[in-house]
Amino acid sequence: MAQYSTLRKRLSPNADNWLLWVLAVVALLFALLRPLPLPAYAELVDWRTLGALAGLLVLTKGIELSGILQRAASRLLSQVKDLRRLALLLTAVSAGLAAIVTNDVSLFLLVPLTRSLAAQSRLPLARLVVLEALAVNAGSALTPIGNPQNLFLWQSSGIGFAAFVVMMAPAVAIMLLLLYGTVRWLVPRQAIELAPPADQAPLSRRWFVISGGMLPAFLAALSLHQLAPALAIVVAVYLLCQREVLARTDWGLLLIIGLMFVDLRQLADLPATSLALKSLRIGEGLGAYLAAIVTSQAISNVPAAILLERYSHDLPALAAGVSVGGFGFFLGSLANLIALRLAQAQGTFREFHRIAVPFLLAASGAVALLFIR
Repeated sequence: MAQYSTLRKRLSPNADNWLLWVLAVVALLFALLRPLPLPAYAELVDWRTLGALAGLLVLTKGIELSGILQRAASRLLSQVKDLRRLALLLTAVSAGLAAIVTNDVSLFLLVPLTRSLAAQSRLPLARLVVLEALAVNAGSALTPIGNPQNLFLWQSSGIGFAAFVVMMAPAVAIMLLLLYGTVRWLVPRQAIELAPPADQAPLSRRWFVISGGMLPAFLAALSLHQLAPALAIVVAVYLLCQREVLARTDWGLLLIIGLMFVDLRQLADLPATSLALKSLRIGEGLGAYLAAIVTSQAISNVPAAILLERYSHDLPALAAGVSVGGFGFFLGSLANLIALRLAQAQGTFREFHRIAVPFLLAASGAVALLFIR
């Protein structure tokens, strides 16, 4: 019963779930002002993305509850004594993983580890998670498989994998250089202060092996377009053997993302949106780049890429724009929302915008130099 009361608390109206209820109100307003047939609302949701995130949420929660992250955090703190060095390590790993296994997977692995680090030492948790969010947005921009908008643009363009990486390398290099400077500016070079020893959760090697083994298998199933059976197996394993994992999974995050699809896709489909885009010179170059940034800030970078691909024929400018547009306002990228939700730290929302908005301005100006002709 306690497990289900925890689940109800996660979904109830409170300070942690304000975005869920704002999105629900916006969806209700759309339904009243521009009603659609009921099946059309289901079509607005990207169920493949939502299902993939559900599996990742459950599996990473299983890894977290196995107790292995606390042990890994203890080992890391015994090796890395300097706060800035730790921040640089976390951001570097976040960016590198994001380019290989997508930005979302990188956050699902790194943010819980960062929470474990903060539980054992006096770390600026909110700031570190924000820097990790910036890192995955920057690192994932390098490869076609790093994030959903890259995958869409890559598949639409028909260019090769290596050619896409070469195309994105200059913009990504600029973003990572700015990130390196941001970490050095915001994180002092000082010794990490350890927190008083606390009781650690018991280590379950069995569930670490099960959860850790199912994670790459689940990712492989996604690449083979076998989401439904893979997700069913994951849920069945925990439902039958470890229900606590399902009860402590953040299902509210999936509701938020589902409502974002419903709201933002309806916003993108408004006639006023189409008329505004047709009236602007966004076919190529700097215009396409800036339009991608602004649109990403309004409707998130994945819908922005899908929308602007109809109007812009400059792949490098469009791809760079939706990548840079992932910084700034939290709606710019789904990864931002995931990071903020996983952080479970007070002040993360405010800290995110205090860092991400200036970073957006700096990255927008620096990367724009590539498209001034």
